[in-house]
Amino acid sequence: MPIEPSLAPLAAALAKGHAVLSAPTGSGKTTRVPLALLDAPWLAGQRILMLEPRRPAARMAAGRMAQMLNEPVGERVGHQVRFERRIGPRTRIQVLTEGILTRRLQSDPELTGCGLLIFDEFHERGLNADLGLALALDAAALRPDLRILVMSAPLDTAAVAHLLGDVPVIEGTGRSHPVEIRYAEHSTANVIDALTKTVRTALRECDGDVLVFLPGAAEIGRIAARLDGVDAVDLLPLHGGLSLPEQDRALRPDGSGRRRVILATDIAETSLTIEGIVAVVDSGLTRKPRFQPGSGLTRLVTEPISRAAAEQRAGRAGRLGPGTCYRIWTRAEEQRYPAHRPAEILQADLAPLALQL
Repeated sequence: MPIEPSLAPLAAALAKGHAVLSAPTGSGKTTRVPLALLDAPWLAGQRILMLEPRRPAARMAAGRMAQMLNEPVGERVGHQVRFERRIGPRTRIQVLTEGILTRRLQSDPELTGCGLLIFDEFHERGLNADLGLALALDAAALRPDLRILVMSAPLDTAAVAHLLGDVPVIEGTGRSHPVEIRYAEHSTANVIDALTKTVRTALRECDGDVLVFLPGAAEIGRIAARLDGVDAVDLLPLHGGLSLPEQDRALRPDGSGRRRVILATDIAETSLTIEGIVAVVDSGLTRKPRFQPGSGLTRLVTEPISRAAAEQRAGRAGRLGPGTCYRIWTRAEEQRYPAHRPAEILQADLAPLALQL
């Protein structure tokens, strides 16, 4: 994996204190880093907790690491997400969602038995991640042996490193396979029409499965209705409202050999290697909650993604081999997209945060 050359300097940095690891999508940092650090002398046999922003990412990361160790999930590697816990007495690496870490820190402010706390995909800057890092720094003040590692695709590493105490920043290498980016020739007036046409183009020009990024479940349903009846293709939705078995059906091939079109929200944007994906079709849109101070209410807003998120999405096509990303916006339109997504703390209702504190 491309991250391999960075493992030795990362281990050396963590032997002295906290660290930041910045590496592009597809480098292998999510699964290789925890395993590489498992026997580090400074860890002294303690546990590694790794935080993921989404449940599918947590479950798949744990499953992949357990597979690399030729063990079932729940042995040396386990996970805990909402409504599911697979952690045993021998588990050394625990992959958690961010809200679960907050509750652990509230019940055990010292994180007893944990030697390394990893914040994966920190560039997403979710409110739970920011709160968890703040509480983790309090825990580290009580326990000098506790290490904190912030991992992400390229982000403002200088600011994060300064927050952790001007710690070293380890730069990882890029994705292992090239991805060809194809832009629309003209601005799109009807997103659903453009996506439907582009998915059909991707199925015609590429040999494997297609991952389509859409802003929400409503658009997933509309695209599925438009594509219903395409020969020898399974249409599989993937969003946070589905049950865990339904999410697994989209994330793991069933062995039938039929091509798949996975219609996903940004739940599939990071930390997931979906086998068989050779093409990505990107709507360039996301739907996020936005707090309105005037009304005191939160509403969902559909808006363009950031250029960094577009890069993350394109990387899904290059995880297992060369791929293609079809963007339904033009190169000129992309220049108006924000460089990075804003931190959730700047746009969210802070009452729940105040109650947690």
